[in-house]
Amino acid sequence: MFRPNRDVRFSKDKSPYKTRCYAVAEGEGGESYYVEVSAKGLVVATGYWMMANDQLDRYRYAVDDDRAGAALEGVVAGVRQQGLDIEGPGLTTAPRGYPRDHPRVALLRHKSVAAMRRFPPAAWLGTPAAADRIVEVWWASGELNEWLARHVGPSTLPPPEPR
Repeated sequence: MFRPNRDVRFSKDKSPYKTRCYAVAEGEGGESYYVEVSAKGLVVATGYWMMANDQLDRYRYAVDDDRAGAALEGVVAGVRQQGLDIEGPGLTTAPRGYPRDHPRVALLRHKSVAAMRRFPPAAWLGTPAAADRIVEVWWASGELNEWLARHVGPSTLPPPEPR
């Protein structure tokens, strides 16, 4: 869980630091499970968000591989057929060392790969149906997380130093 407020005792601006409540947890394969509730509705996501450099190297190597990369294309198509989006910041062009006309250049440009679904505000958000929808999204993304765990895995780099 992330705290919604900052220390406003000595600030003229008393507005909340964050206008949403969200939580993230890590699975055994290094995947993240994310849920967010706000006035805009519910956001549910899972996958690898902001991969570390060693993960990014393994990810791009696998996407470049004809067998593993084609498998990921199929997984992504299946996730999209279930009404989920594939999100994640990426590069505007092919990463260094890969041709711009690579058959999977769109996947190579990703720095994060997460299946995500946004639900607008609705009465069911305050009922057990919300938990059902969260679980449905995470289950629908299972193949994506399996592919990421098999071909990328958790980072082996030490965590970054605090600022």
